[in-house]
Amino acid sequence: MSVVKMQKFLLCGLESDREPLLKALQKNGQLHLKAQTPEDPSFRPPASAQEKSSCEKIAQNMLNALTVLDTYAPAKGGLLDSLKGRKPLTSGRWEERSALEAQAVEAAARIQGLQKELSEQTAREVRLQAALEPLVPWASLPVPLDYGGTKNCKAIIGALPGQWTADSVEQLLAQEAPEAESFTAEVISSEPSQTCLMVLALRSEADRLEDVLRRKGFARPAQAPEGVLPSEYRRDLEKQIARAREEQEATREELAACGGSRTLLQFCYDDNVLKAQRKDALGKALSTGRVIVFSGYLPAGSAEAVKKQLEDAFVCSMELSDASDDPEAPVLLKNNPFSEPTESVVLSYGAPHKGEVDPTLIMSFFYYFLFGLMLSDAGYGLVMAIGCFAVLRLFPKIGSGLKQMLKMFFWCGVSTTFWGVMFGSYFGDAIPVIADKFFHTTVTVPALWLVPLEEPMTLLIWCFAFGIVHLFVGLGIKGYMLLRDKQWLDFFAGVLCWYFLLIGLLLMLLPTDIYASIAGAAVPLPKAVSVLAVILAVIGALGIIFFTAHRRKNFGLRIAMGAYELYGATSWLSDILSYSRLLALGLATGVIATVFNQMAAMVVNTDTVFSTIVSVILFATIFLVGHVLNMAINLLGAYVHTNRLQYVEFFGKFYEGGGEEYAPLSAENTQYFHMEDQ
Repeated sequence: MSVVKMQKFLLCGLESDREPLLKALQKNGQLHLKAQTPEDPSFRPPASAQEKSSCEKIAQNMLNALTVLDTYAPAKGGLLDSLKGRKPLTSGRWEERSALEAQAVEAAARIQGLQKELSEQTAREVRLQAALEPLVPWASLPVPLDYGGTKNCKAIIGALPGQWTADSVEQLLAQEAPEAESFTAEVISSEPSQTCLMVLALRSEADRLEDVLRRKGFARPAQAPEGVLPSEYRRDLEKQIARAREEQEATREELAACGGSRTLLQFCYDDNVLKAQRKDALGKALSTGRVIVFSGYLPAGSAEAVKKQLEDAFVCSMELSDASDDPEAPVLLKNNPFSEPTESVVLSYGAPHKGEVDPTLIMSFFYYFLFGLMLSDAGYGLVMAIGCFAVLRLFPKIGSGLKQMLKMFFWCGVSTTFWGVMFGSYFGDAIPVIADKFFHTTVTVPALWLVPLEEPMTLLIWCFAFGIVHLFVGLGIKGYMLLRDKQWLDFFAGVLCWYFLLIGLLLMLLPTDIYASIAGAAVPLPKAVSVLAVILAVIGALGIIFFTAHRRKNFGLRIAMGAYELYGATSWLSDILSYSRLLALGLATGVIATVFNQMAAMVVNTDTVFSTIVSVILFATIFLVGHVLNMAINLLGAYVHTNRLQYVEFFGKFYEGGGEEYAPLSAENTQYFHMEDQ
């Protein structure tokens, strides 16, 4: 539960050494650089924006090319390979590979060019398919689609909606145009949706007959290649489609052959990410053309060692100064191995600003405690804990972010196992169900505390009690900060009076019918305790009203603001009620697990050896699928709601955040490779 003490540094070096100096700062990975405002006109920030943009563009091109390779030349291996972490490279090997950037840029351009060709080839095939589709119904037409007829006869070629025969078309024409003397209809193809046909008629009568057909929805073919039979045009399109597919296949093979460039592209991506970060850091420096100056912060514990290392390696000078009172100093949290995994939870809300305490240590106990209470199944907890432990042991080089997350879920799994044992839940009621269905015996797994499905209201009361402790601890941290800063009246009105008021109200609630309706029985209190409860509540309320706004000189305004603060007691009620989600999610886990167990039990038949074997297979399938789904859904729910209880209820009592997170120039911000010392 501590924030690492920072020191401010001012580093002056030679402009000629700026690139190796930046690399040294990046490799050291402890210096948080800050942008500087020049006070002397001879100092100005080096022009680095264009170089940074160039590096970012190259990195993005590498990433785009790798995305293409992942589609057409996927890397061998799977999830387990990704857990092995980044590949190590010495500084010397890093410099050697960095010299191959031109090859990587060329390979990326080729891959993206091939991908563009493939897209164009695919689009061409789609266009050809779109042209071919309307020709299929006309394949047997013995004349071109644009055939106009002979000197005396006109050909009317087109389609009618619906299904027609030649006779029905001729009957239609005879009825609607009785004056027409000579015509004939031929159906080329007929489907329920449309009929393709050709009508031959005298030129003097053709327009009249076509008008009759148009009133029935007749339409000429949209595509009519000049002088080409549909069958010939269709064969030509099919050849073009086949050729387009061959080209696509050849392009895919070329892309697959580019898979050997993956490592080079990955390195070039990481290298340019680091280069872009150095260019960004350079933009925060000041330079005269001969001298370059960097300013920022670094942990006090390593400041002297860093100073010696840099001054021994370069012609430079580093000045160190205390940053304890500097409001711009970045925040670096330091906690024990148990609490450290939950630092990400705190930082997601916001790093503590100047004067705030690091809440990670205290929050971590509540985080694990509440998470386990929400999931509350020993089977799920063991799966989580053993799985996370195994991954951490088997893959020690896993990324730091994923490693911290796995550590956090390991402790969440331990807590879940504890609560599962307390509630007697092992994959729901799997043990009694399996014993009954397969071994025809009764096995009861007793709960060390209570069974939530049998005593939900008792557990609800305990959930509220846990929530009150959680909130009171948060209020206590606020009190600690006020006492530390010697704000005595603020502590009295903002913390102590709230304790008086809330404890008094809780004691007054215990003997009432409202509490009895929830808990099943009221809690009788001695008269002296009841009187004490009223006194505490009154003192607390009056203290809040009269002293919350004690800095206000206007008495009326002070009372009004105090009364408004007292109205905040309603938010305490809603905060406490929020902890009912502990019961809700715990019950959901148990109920769904039980339902899946019952579904699996329904397929069990042990009358014969064969039926027993089939039953085991079916039971195991339903059991595994059901519990995997249940665990995934409720694990996500427990994670989300545990975070919510910290962010809204707990942090809301004392924590604001808003500090700047410690983000040093570092060589660790890579994805595929990491630089190690020689």
